[in-house]
Amino acid sequence: MFVGKMTLSQSGLFGQIDDLQDLTFIERPIRRSLKTAEEIDKLTVDEDLNDIERAVYLLSSGQDVQRASVIVNLPNLVRQNPAETFRRVVPKVREVLHVAGADMQLAAAGSFLTILQDDIVLIQTHTHSILQIVLLNLDHRDTVVGSAWLETLLSAIDALPKETIRQEILSPLVSKAQLSQSVPARLASCRILGKVAAKFESSVVKKDLLPLVRSLCQDVEYEVRSCMCRQLENIARGIGLEHTKAVVLPELVELARDEGSTVRLAAFDTIINLLEMFDSDDRTRVIFPLVKTFCEKCFKADEAVLASLSFQYGKLCHGLSASFTDEQHLWFLEFYKKLCCLGLQHENGHCESQPYPLELENKYALVRRNCAYNFPAMVLFADPNHFLSELYRTFSSLCHDPEISVRRTAAEGFHEVVKLLGPNVHYVHKELITLLQDDSLEVGPVCVCVSQVNVPDLVPALVAAEQKAASSLRWRVHEKLLQRYSCLPRVISGDQIYFRFLQRMFGIITTNNVLPVQREAARTLCVFLRYNRKQEQRQEIISKIMQELAQGRSYWNRLRFLDLCEIAIDLFSKSYFCKHFLIQALELVNDPVANVRYKLCHMLPRLRSTIRLPADKHLLQQLEFCVRKLLCREKDKDVVATVRKVREHFSLLQYHKRHERDLLDQKKEKEETLLLEMVRDQPCRTM
Repeated sequence: MFVGKMTLSQSGLFGQIDDLQDLTFIERPIRRSLKTAEEIDKLTVDEDLNDIERAVYLLSSGQDVQRASVIVNLPNLVRQNPAETFRRVVPKVREVLHVAGADMQLAAAGSFLTILQDDIVLIQTHTHSILQIVLLNLDHRDTVVGSAWLETLLSAIDALPKETIRQEILSPLVSKAQLSQSVPARLASCRILGKVAAKFESSVVKKDLLPLVRSLCQDVEYEVRSCMCRQLENIARGIGLEHTKAVVLPELVELARDEGSTVRLAAFDTIINLLEMFDSDDRTRVIFPLVKTFCEKCFKADEAVLASLSFQYGKLCHGLSASFTDEQHLWFLEFYKKLCCLGLQHENGHCESQPYPLELENKYALVRRNCAYNFPAMVLFADPNHFLSELYRTFSSLCHDPEISVRRTAAEGFHEVVKLLGPNVHYVHKELITLLQDDSLEVGPVCVCVSQVNVPDLVPALVAAEQKAASSLRWRVHEKLLQRYSCLPRVISGDQIYFRFLQRMFGIITTNNVLPVQREAARTLCVFLRYNRKQEQRQEIISKIMQELAQGRSYWNRLRFLDLCEIAIDLFSKSYFCKHFLIQALELVNDPVANVRYKLCHMLPRLRSTIRLPADKHLLQQLEFCVRKLLCREKDKDVVATVRKVREHFSLLQYHKRHERDLLDQKKEKEETLLLEMVRDQPCRTM
């Protein structure tokens, strides 16, 4: 057995030696990759050359990395010597870009954009030189590079004067928009037209741009028609209300009936964005029938477009609602209800997904999620007074949806529904409890801060939600839930918080293993303390803080007490903090654990900021005594270094914005006094 062990050890040792030998082979290619003398000579540049000469030399004879460096530095060269840069360097850059790779092209696009947008005074010939390079590279064979140059041009248009745009951009645009040009060229023309429309008067847009717009709206390629359609919003705002009705609306109507779904979707989105530019007659006579047909067609045979339709639905209904008849209003409401149940079947009061292919099922789930997002808007559309009869079943369906994302979105908008329902908020109590008790941790915590009154079973649901988060391995969810618990004083009574939640906060602070969760529990505990209106309960909470944290057996608990003190400084007035927390914090100067003393030293400036002179002169003396004690007796080098820095900080304390801080402190103190004067709680809110 002993020999066997030796053999195993030896084999392991030989294996390690083999590994070390392998490392020697790894080094060889690294040595070969070092630059040779010849390569170094090629990269060497004469130091006597000035910046312009060096740039010209590197662009002509340098390596790619050197050329790229010159191009990246081009804006600096223009600032230092614009005339020579444009006379000698920019022509060389243009030559290099003919054969440059994608990385160099992208760098050049960024540099020229910086030059055009910078506060550099460029004469017309300089701008012409840059724009010629930009326009030349719009048709680059690499679509990524071409897109980068297009973005450069679009961004530069904002900084260019009208006359430059007219001469340098609009003139070549006419030829690039022709059917004989490539599809990328025509797509670029669409976006340029949309951008320049905002730069000119309506008469110029109508005369010079609209013919090109019409041509591109009727292009043979659906991508071009769709792209131009999405620019019609900018065109419409450029030509004004009268011409929009006469020119843009007919184009939109035709595009909304296009055979391509992406074109129809572009038309639909553009119509929604321009609703305020159409009068009531246009909305009733043209827009409503068009949108109704679009919705029906999408619902029957165009699932891809349904996602965008459902996302825009709330905006659509509110944009048209003023022009709706009762019948039209009802139609849009019923269609929304259909979208909310798309892909579901209801049996025995439960929602279940129908068996669809996975891709189609995901599309339907996205539609329902968008409907949940729009639900508050639809409550307003239907009238909150009709919620129970018109939308309650739909809302219940969304809250019970089999997809987590749908339920989470419904939970995120719950507070908006509550505001809209006002005195009828009891309609949705059942749904609130359902979401709080949801199996998914992504759903329940979202609803915690919904301000409710007299909700049956709310407290047990809140407790269960926290226990579920605590038992999971997802500490960030637990942290976020505790953060939301800080709003509970607005939701439930002080007694319920005291008896059902306070002990749990202490338990988390003292036993949880995740520091952010412990700190969030400490913050929530401080909030509970601040808004508790009963003096005896407040005193018991403070006593418990001192016993379990400040005087806790574990140094970890004492560190958490200092965390809690930092939070208390922000939440409470200076007088309250000094009365209940300061002395106990300073006593930790005698703590046997260096980490506790080290953290206390870091906190000393903040503790000093709570002392008000001359009233708290005795507290200042105690704090200074702590500092002297640490300087004289402390043996830990980190603590000593920290306390020395803190002492220097005390001598350099600047009281800037002191007046604002004093006003804030006075406000806190007044609130604390008012809370204590309210001997009785508000009428008990039983859960």
